[in-house]
Amino acid sequence: MPIVSFSGLLLVSYLIGSIPTGLLIVRLAAGKDIRQVESGRTGGTNAMRAAGFWAGLATALLDMLKAAVTVWLARWLVPGQVWLQVLAPVAAVIGHNYSIFLAERTPEGKLRLRGGAGGAPTAGGALGLWPPSILFIIPVGALMLFGVGYASVATMSAPVVAALVFAYRAWTGAAPWEYVFYGVITEILLLIALRPNIQRLMNGTERLVGWRAKRARKLETRQHDG
Repeated sequence: MPIVSFSGLLLVSYLIGSIPTGLLIVRLAAGKDIRQVESGRTGGTNAMRAAGFWAGLATALLDMLKAAVTVWLARWLVPGQVWLQVLAPVAAVIGHNYSIFLAERTPEGKLRLRGGAGGAPTAGGALGLWPPSILFIIPVGALMLFGVGYASVATMSAPVVAALVFAYRAWTGAAPWEYVFYGVITEILLLIALRPNIQRLMNGTERLVGWRAKRARKLETRQHDG
């Protein structure tokens, strides 16, 4: 495959991933700029904080679709190029995390590309590579989100589960080993994007969600009242 065509498809994948679905949905649903809400990220978790559950769900689903589409596009345009199927959704995750459409100047005059953390498009890329993988990724992510109580941990679990699923399939001969690298590469990307969250996890100051958040609020109320 010519390097120009290879690079061109990766560029298209990056641009697809760069579409700021969370920004668009929150603006339509609540008239807010998601970049001014809480973490400032454009993913489903922050969209839910900004405009409610359905806005968050719609954002997450569309972010998944962005990456899945790049896999399908790679298979359609260049059949048999396994590495391109792996790298296309990786490019979409990079676009989601560092969107060219959300470029801005910092107070120091530096160029910054904003976006999400990459959890939903990572799951979407795995969906594109092997659709049943989502049946493993979503339950584990939900357990981490509502059981453990940290959205960042749920996000980081997606590529780990994908890598394990693809490793098992590769071991049985059902899928190419290259798919395993998809999980490894996207995990690295997510760890980079979630550095502030990881620091807060280490400090014990990361935001809780689900039943743990409710329990923490009740304990805080009791301590305040008592």
